[in-house]
Amino acid sequence: MCDTAGELSALLGVPGPVPEQGLFTLAELPPERLRRLVARSVELFRDRGAHDRPLRDRVVGVLFTRTSTRTRTAFQSGAVRLGGTPVAYGPGDLQLNTGEAVPDTGRVLGAMLDLLVARTAGPLGELRELSRAGRLPVINAMAAEEHPTQGVCDLAVLTLACGDLSGVRLLYTGEGNNTATALAHGLATVPGARVTFATPPGYGLPGDALATARKSAEAAGARIDEIHDLADAPAEVDVVYTTRWQTTGTSKPDASWREVFRPFHVDGALLARWPRALFLHDLPAHRGDEVAGEVLDGPRSLAWTQAVMKLPSAMAVLEYGIQPPPG
Repeated sequence: MCDTAGELSALLGVPGPVPEQGLFTLAELPPERLRRLVARSVELFRDRGAHDRPLRDRVVGVLFTRTSTRTRTAFQSGAVRLGGTPVAYGPGDLQLNTGEAVPDTGRVLGAMLDLLVARTAGPLGELRELSRAGRLPVINAMAAEEHPTQGVCDLAVLTLACGDLSGVRLLYTGEGNNTATALAHGLATVPGARVTFATPPGYGLPGDALATARKSAEAAGARIDEIHDLADAPAEVDVVYTTRWQTTGTSKPDASWREVFRPFHVDGALLARWPRALFLHDLPAHRGDEVAGEVLDGPRSLAWTQAVMKLPSAMAVLEYGIQPPPG
């Protein structure tokens, strides 16, 4: 006797109110869980073999429809190092490219993969939809709204350099993009942190993200400010952070945007205002635009440590995605 269509369909997951699983935004991670994820990243930075291959016999989809050097390599290499098998998809590889519905794709991927790492051209909601439809853990490897795995990496680098982050003072200069949003959510959980976003007028953090981060900061005793003139930057800063002005996969409607961004360029003169401040950049960098070469390649730059940290932080996120810790 043949199985009913309903019984066969159940093998691919029944559409319904299934909560998404994975990592979509740092705003949703309880502070203690984020701290453990950061600490685990530092542990794996010091010893990449400090694990028992938790992804063995697991298949990890790695879907990137936007360019990536560090994040994509880190997740594919990390999956292999943790014992898993990565299956890589480029921008034209899935039928999403020909108009297949996101839930349909999710149901199929969920039947064949154990975890999906994704950077897509769509909004964060599409990643949540893939997770719900496929009953599949999904890691946001960068969406328009936020780059949470970069945030984990950055907090790990700061922890490696500074130890306890309580009271850290960070100045971010440039566009309030997805990396800035992840920083806001991540540092909002650090007691006593003071984070200042210096952004060109009209290019600040999204209002809802800023409001959410400020609410979390209030609970942690932290502070998040946004200014539009570096003359108003704090007198004391421990870290100066910038990103490239042209965020991956985006364009700016104002043809003269470079002139608007020029005052937010990080050069030796700016960094000299805080002689002990470290410098961070998530890369790729455009020397002469957002940062001078003397700063990016200088003795206070941790940009290349950030690049190296991408792998252990990706490994920590993969471990979390396949088996989130309790609490």
